[in-house]
Amino acid sequence: MKQRIITAIIAAALFIPFVIYGNVPFTLLVFAMAIVGFYEILKMKGIPFASVPGILGLLTLLMLVMPDDWTTEVLQTIGYASKVEIVYGLMALLLIYVVLVKNKITFDEIGFILLGAFYVGMGFHYLIETRGHGLEFIVYCLLVVWTTDSGAYFVGRKFGKKKLWPEISPKKTVEGFVGGIVIAVLFALVMQLIYPFANGFVSLVFITIIASIVGQMGDLVESAIKRHYGVKDSGNILPGHGGILDRFDSLLFVVPLLHFLHLFGG
Repeated sequence: MKQRIITAIIAAALFIPFVIYGNVPFTLLVFAMAIVGFYEILKMKGIPFASVPGILGLLTLLMLVMPDDWTTEVLQTIGYASKVEIVYGLMALLLIYVVLVKNKITFDEIGFILLGAFYVGMGFHYLIETRGHGLEFIVYCLLVVWTTDSGAYFVGRKFGKKKLWPEISPKKTVEGFVGGIVIAVLFALVMQLIYPFANGFVSLVFITIIASIVGQMGDLVESAIKRHYGVKDSGNILPGHGGILDRFDSLLFVVPLLHFLHLFGG
């Protein structure tokens, strides 16, 4: 626990200034985290990062992470009509590579690379876009994820009896799951009182409940992936916490959701 707390404090001290400042430094930091996250997910499957499939997957990831305003400039420079064309071209190259190496890498592995690039890439893309809408929105996202995680942990430890999904995450409980939602809603309401940013309390409660549930499902998704591939943590870049995906698994689901729910007014 002591190691987790120390790492959390140091990581927050490094991460929060980038969040506050935003702009290019924050975008570059998110790119770096996405690359590490993609490396972690390839490592779970045993696919070398420094390989032709790994590099093509990395290019796909970078294209997906790229913020919308950067994408427009890149597309105008290289003369492509859309991001989809580039991603499709990279996918085609990956499939052609399967033929060239005579199935030394399989279609299943190519599918894993592409799905991994989308899973990591789109989540971090929306993290950048969220910051672009305003500091208050990314603060809200982080608040929901962190308070849900903390609430679920402490409520689960104190009152948890019924296992939520023991086959995937043995320590999580139904009581913790619900407690995380309640704590997240309370903190979101406090934030709204201090700095009104949402269109009313009712809509904020609804969105926060959905975001908290989806965030916890994102955590379970990461747990399921790790359990399937027999790893305890996605990485070890954060002592006591694991890897980038271990820390951002919930956020990768929450930030796209808030765009889909039009929290940002468009």
